[in-house]
Order: sequence, then C-alpha cells, then structure tokens
Amino acid sequence: MAAEGKAIDALSQFELAPVLGVVGNSVGFSQSNAHMLLAIVLITALMVYGMARRAIIPGRLQALAESAYEFVDGLVTEQVGEEGKRFFPFVFSLFMFVLFGNLLGLLPYAFTFTSHIAVTFGLAFIVFVLITVVALAIHGTKFFGYFFPEGAPIWLAPIIVPVEIVSYLSRPISLSIRLFANMVAGHVMLKVFATFILLIGGLGVIGPFVAVLPLAINVALVGFELLVAFLQAYVFAILTCIYLHDAVHLH
Repeated sequence: MAAEGKAIDALSQFELAPVLGVVGNSVGFSQSNAHMLLAIVLITALMVYGMARRAIIPGRLQALAESAYEFVDGLVTEQVGEEGKRFFPFVFSLFMFVLFGNLLGLLPYAFTFTSHIAVTFGLAFIVFVLITVVALAIHGTKFFGYFFPEGAPIWLAPIIVPVEIVSYLSRPISLSIRLFANMVAGHVMLKVFATFILLIGGLGVIGPFVAVLPLAINVALVGFELLVAFLQAYVFAILTCIYLHDAVHLH
C-alpha cells in the first residue's frame, strides 16, 4: 500500500493480473484464481490433517476443524431441519471457501477473490440453481404455488405474483452484492488509512508522530475486518440455509 504521486489509489488492489508467466497469461490465470486454489488447498489440509489423529483430547488443528464442522452442522440443522443434513457438505464447503477467501485477503500481498462480483455472483448463482432444483425435485409443480401464498385473495394475484417472482430472482443478486460490497469497502478503507500513514509520515519532523493516529485506526480496522470476514461467511451460509428451508418446506 503506497501513495502514488501523493494521491490515494485505493482501487488498484482489485485489478486482476495474470500469474505463472506465459502459461498464466495464455489461459488468463490470475491471482484471483491462484488464491481460490490456495483456499481450497488450505481447507482440505485443515480437514484432512486436522482430523487425522482423531484424538479424544484434540490438538489445535483438530479443535479448529471440529469447531467449524459443528458450527455449520448446527446452522444447517437449526435452519433447515433434519432434512437439511444432506445439504451439509454443500453449505460447509461454501462457508469455508468464503471464510478462507475473506481471511486470505487480509494477509500482506494477498488477493481477496471475494471482492470481485464475478466470484460472489458465481457462488450465489450456484446457490440459486440448487434451491430451485431442490424445490422442483421435492414439490414438482407445487413449487410454483410459492409465488402465491395459500389463502390470499385471487384478485391480488396480479400484484403478489410479480412481486414474489422479482423477490425470488433477486436472491443471487442481493447475496452476491452483500459479500462483494463489504469486502471492497473494508479493503478500500484499509488502503486509504495506510496511504495516510505514508503521506503524513513524510511531512517532516512532526509527521511520524501525527501518523500514529491513522496507524492506530488501521490496526483497529484490521481487527474489524477479521470480524467482518467471519460474519460475511456466516451471513452467506445462513442465507443459503434459509433458502434451502424454503425449498424443502415450501414456505
């Protein structure tokens, strides 16, 4: 994070660039793709090596793996019910992928792939397709009754049906924008205050002393971003569970 020409450039951190030299350039393999693969490798390593010993008194990795498993399992069971157990692998994978993507972006020189709308919308669209397929598979044509609540006056159909359809179709949009916007906003703030540190620190003798203020703010922001990283993964997972509940129970 640097001040270029004494101006704040907070958006360059989101620019994609090919990695792996000629190979990466030829196939369009960017740092975003590389960090997605890294996230998958880290998640797999955590679950495989963390649970390898299966000790009665768990070590740190095993405790972390078990905590993540139990957290998502409780989330799925509470929101969807026992019928939701079959969707646990999907929700767990989604939660961990988003969480690790958020956390990786807080490391120096790392890239936050969840800050790109293409990634978050892709994840949200997968959720949208899944809940639609599940609803149709379980309820068949009764699924379309979801757009007109039972007992509602028929003369309200021209109003209720379009509103329900728009609301249903907007799910992947709201789901993706929420995650994308929070990640972008947080990282922009981090870079802005980091640039302030450099700009103010170069003002002379008094500069380094004044720069302590934006430095303290940035340290606090990092802590806040750690919380946001978890909360956004949680929100993404719990909304997925809520949508699955609607698909399974049709209400």
